[in-house]
Amino acid sequence: MALRTAAVLSVGLLLLLIQGMLTDRGPATLPIRMSVVNDLSNMTPESYSSSVAEGGVLLGALSRLQETQQDFKFTVKVDPDFGLLLESVNGVGGSEGEQTYWEILSESSGELTRLEVGIGCYTPQENEHIILKFSTWSKQ
Repeated sequence: MALRTAAVLSVGLLLLLIQGMLTDRGPATLPIRMSVVNDLSNMTPESYSSSVAEGGVLLGALSRLQETQQDFKFTVKVDPDFGLLLESVNGVGGSEGEQTYWEILSESSGELTRLEVGIGCYTPQENEHIILKFSTWSKQ
């Protein structure tokens, strides 16, 4: 009888633990820093703090920032070959005619690295510094 009671209590406890895990608030969020740099218009760089779901993509951090900061806005466009492209930040949009675009960089230990994938694929790391830099390209 005691063994049966212990088994029932163990199953009950296990069910409570599982229920708690299933109703959890979702994945942990990781803090990241973001900067908006527009040297082409001599604008003062802007700094923001945001967060991204653990394993989540940069688009989520940008969306979360836009929801919580009235002075941060962005738009994207869908390219059939390359997916989501950052189209504008804070009202400044890239232009093929002016050969401008938003470059996405990651800063680590003072070294800048251009992201190899876009905002819909890139997974930021905890405390990473993401830089959205308005840039130009030259036609070849």
